[in-house]
Amino acid sequence: MKTGKAVLMASLAAVVVLSTATIIIQNAWGHGVQAQLQSRFVRIEDETFSTQTLNTGEILEVRGKLVSLVNRDLRAWISLFNESTNAGNRWEFVSRDPPGNVFDIPPNGEVPYVMRVKALEAGVYHTHTQLNVANVGPGLGPGQTIVVEGPAIAKPYSVGNIAYQTILIAIGLGISFATRPWQVI
Repeated sequence: MKTGKAVLMASLAAVVVLSTATIIIQNAWGHGVQAQLQSRFVRIEDETFSTQTLNTGEILEVRGKLVSLVNRDLRAWISLFNESTNAGNRWEFVSRDPPGNVFDIPPNGEVPYVMRVKALEAGVYHTHTQLNVANVGPGLGPGQTIVVEGPAIAKPYSVGNIAYQTILIAIGLGISFATRPWQVI
């Protein structure tokens, strides 16, 4: 009876220790691994960054090629995705090619792209090309770690834009309260 209890207690202790150890062990990160299943539709190739270090106010240029893997037109838009050590993620787009918000990727075609962004806030950013394909979702390029140094550049806020957004939020809250007066929030 005592050996059965001892085995049970040892097993329980082993489970607790092993489950705690799995929480403490750090995550493994695979640089260059696609975050989404974009490789079934469009592949981001030859992603390059003009520099790995820059000062605030300087321009980072990201180039690459979007390669369609399907036999139909795809509607897409391109941006940058940043993970950073600070909460900033502050970049300002200077130019994009292809220009505009949404563009077409031809069937089995290639679209070269260039994005130029100005760094507005110091930090260590892991930056990826982010391609959003309509009815498919987002995908990320391999990415690069970019170090930005220097004082933050404050951009002026439009009072009209803040007032407009405040009015929209107030209207939305008013509608929510008016249509659900019996619910406790």
